[in-house]
Amino acid sequence: MTVLLWRRRALLAVALVLVATGCGRPPAVTSTTRVRPAVEAVVEVGFTVADLARSVAFFRDVLDFEKLAEAEVSGVEASRLHGVTGMRARVARLRLGAERLVLTQVLQPRGRSMPAGSRSNDRWFQHVAIIVSDMDRAHRRLREHRVVSISPAPQTLPAWNPKAGGIRAFYFQDADGHPLEVLQFPPDKGERRWHETDRLFLGIDHTAIVARDTDASLRFYRDLLGLRVAGVSDNHGPAQERLNNVAGAHLRITTLRAPAGPGIELLEYLSPRDGRPAPLDGRASDLWHWQTTLLSDHAEAIWADLAAGRALFVSPGVVALPPDSVGVRRGFIVRDPDGHAVEVVGR
Repeated sequence: MTVLLWRRRALLAVALVLVATGCGRPPAVTSTTRVRPAVEAVVEVGFTVADLARSVAFFRDVLDFEKLAEAEVSGVEASRLHGVTGMRARVARLRLGAERLVLTQVLQPRGRSMPAGSRSNDRWFQHVAIIVSDMDRAHRRLREHRVVSISPAPQTLPAWNPKAGGIRAFYFQDADGHPLEVLQFPPDKGERRWHETDRLFLGIDHTAIVARDTDASLRFYRDLLGLRVAGVSDNHGPAQERLNNVAGAHLRITTLRAPAGPGIELLEYLSPRDGRPAPLDGRASDLWHWQTTLLSDHAEAIWADLAAGRALFVSPGVVALPPDSVGVRRGFIVRDPDGHAVEVVGR
């Protein structure tokens, strides 16, 4: 079985488990454009790393992820899908609870490091929120492994905010500068499964991305991809400033979800408005590259709608993949209005 076949098979297997349990210009559509469900699941989130062995060890030994598989990705299909000529990479797939994280080291061509002085309101910002059962224990574990902190300490969001009050959270970085979050829900918030175990690190609740304009991002994620709005929150104040390490942080937060898988959280900084746009020439080999993978039976229809909306594609079209016994046969990568990469795969 080729590496690309292995990758697609693993993606669909993840989706089945879950179901069972400015860059491009914003598309000019309304929320009534799509009349059928477009996306079945957010199947995984991943990013590019400089040293795969080091990153796998960090997520396994510090954050309790389980390594599922590792293989090399190369060939014409990989190059076309990712828009990188001659791409050769090693990919590791990890699991925590029901969620999957994909780490990719691009061996050829080599990419660029994280932009200097990256901050939480820059529009290439993306992270995953890892749920913990005990924030104090989790924070001690991170300090023992000398992670680079973004937040000065775990923050408790204030009670006056009904959507977020009582949540405890902490931002930090991995060795490549990727921002990550550990988050603990109070008893009255979060999914039931986050409160039913005493394991320390439990799973991924969502991936968060900075959006310049929430409404433009909603036209992309809700109206074209069919994700539903699951919640909104207005977050500000000293705890939010310390959490993000951004003075005067005032965020409009919108959570989107597919029928299965982690959510996608839009973070619009109402203030300050000085976050930098993503580099226009970013590629999958650069260390600030993140990618969110969605499963849909309507890949061609979604492509057509995105093309009509003049979205910015990474792939030259819906890329035909080698036949897979479990049914994933095609896919493409597109950028949202702020440049975040979204992969759509279909059967």
